[in-house]
Amino acid sequence: MFNRLILLFAVLIYTNNYGQEKLIYHDIKTDSEGKIISWYDENPGKSFDHVINLVWNFWDTMRIDQNGLPYYMNHQVWNKGFNDNRGIGGDQLQMALSAWKLLYAYTGNEKIKDNMRFMADYYLSHSLSPESCFWPNVPFPYNTILYSGIYDGDMILGKGYTQPDKAGSFALELINLYKMFGTKIYLDASIKIANTLSMHIKDGNENNSPLPFKVNAFTGQVGYLLKDMNDTLKIGYSSYTTNWAPTLELFLELEKLNKGDIEKYKAAFNKILDWMKKYPMKNNKWGPFFEDVPGWSDTQINAMTFARFIMEHTELFPDWQTDSRKIIEWVYKELGNNTWEKYGVTAINEQTYYRVPANSHTARQGADGLLYTKLAGDSTYFENSKRQLLWSTYMVDNDGKNRFPFDDIWLTDGYGDYIRHYLRAMAVNPELAPSDKDHLLFSTSIIQQIDYKGNFIKFIWQDPENPLYKKLKIYYRTLDTSGIEYLRLTSQPSQILLDNRPLEINDENEGYTWQPMSEGGLLKIKRISGKNVTIIE
Repeated sequence: MFNRLILLFAVLIYTNNYGQEKLIYHDIKTDSEGKIISWYDENPGKSFDHVINLVWNFWDTMRIDQNGLPYYMNHQVWNKGFNDNRGIGGDQLQMALSAWKLLYAYTGNEKIKDNMRFMADYYLSHSLSPESCFWPNVPFPYNTILYSGIYDGDMILGKGYTQPDKAGSFALELINLYKMFGTKIYLDASIKIANTLSMHIKDGNENNSPLPFKVNAFTGQVGYLLKDMNDTLKIGYSSYTTNWAPTLELFLELEKLNKGDIEKYKAAFNKILDWMKKYPMKNNKWGPFFEDVPGWSDTQINAMTFARFIMEHTELFPDWQTDSRKIIEWVYKELGNNTWEKYGVTAINEQTYYRVPANSHTARQGADGLLYTKLAGDSTYFENSKRQLLWSTYMVDNDGKNRFPFDDIWLTDGYGDYIRHYLRAMAVNPELAPSDKDHLLFSTSIIQQIDYKGNFIKFIWQDPENPLYKKLKIYYRTLDTSGIEYLRLTSQPSQILLDNRPLEINDENEGYTWQPMSEGGLLKIKRISGKNVTIIE
């Protein structure tokens, strides 16, 4: 730990020869009040857009590994000159799928969709427990034999152990893929995972969640917490975690689709939600998330992921504002890091076991703080939330490396779990989106196809000779025939078509509104009976 502290000050609190403080890769820049701004541009939207694209490009062009797979399919930590000896992170691919769904809508880059299908298809075909298991049809989170291309266990406990919370998050992303591509195999696999999870739900208590954190898929034996990674001393069972927001979303989505054993999913949903309200929401015992931590730890990701769940499902929480704020306050009190306080920002430590400032965790706190601000009309966290997102841009190098501040380049924290927070922040506060580009920021539906004045439009436009063809700005297609989208545009469009029929401006039922901003504006589209939207310059 002493050597790590030396590294902390060497990497984070570095002053260059000109007396300017450096944060990871970049000299710290400030505004007229001495508060931190992004290293790339004083305009937050331009900076956020830049780092998002850097990070995605790094992932997209990552080298192919020894077994012919992309490096990120084998490892959780990036090294330039050699291959790290650790397998993937427990939620690594799920995080990427969660982020890429948003990133595709934001960019229209078809390579993102291809990457989603590749990750899901490969993981589905190389990770699932056999039908004969005590816990059948669930993915294993880790490749215990590094280059095997097979995911078959847990990083610490070894072969045969799975993490039910990560199975739930994967199943949720499979549903999103089913909605995006219409591929039934994704839905079928998601239902099987949901069946297994709902089958094993139990009444939890203060020390045991309704589903365990780690369990042997073959025998049903709950895994152990260990004293440390170099020891087999058992200090308790891995029977507790609170990372159940994705699993709750999974059950809700299947209920909406009316697929699978709905009554069993409803019962499982209620049992988990009741337990969350009775225990962690009252005692802030948020518990472990990460596969490489051998002992107990309360993690920011568990706490804030559930705080977002509360804010996105206020109908389930009569006192949602107090409930979510209590969690936010716990994070600041327990995991707030004041190293950069003079720059007007409180960063966020990853967890109680490893109290170090973290890139994606600080960005998460920023995005979720902005959501709270919008919903509650309470500006308590607004300024620091923006600064947290600005602070986190310093973790990204010019080539897209995204370093965990005084640790490694994690392919979990630095990629999927990083990008999604910037996209969520822009959706909540369009002022943080770039003003010099057109972007879809939010939709209540899944965006199946989107094109920003590119080649795809000509394939869907029925009459290329129509004079409007040359003025096409954006085309997108949604899953649902009703929904709402928000787009930050450089200029007000002249016309909006829904399934090739004009929409009216300021129509309360079905239409669009335009809100001017300092540059460009915000377009809101409300659809009642259509899924193909064409925006004309």
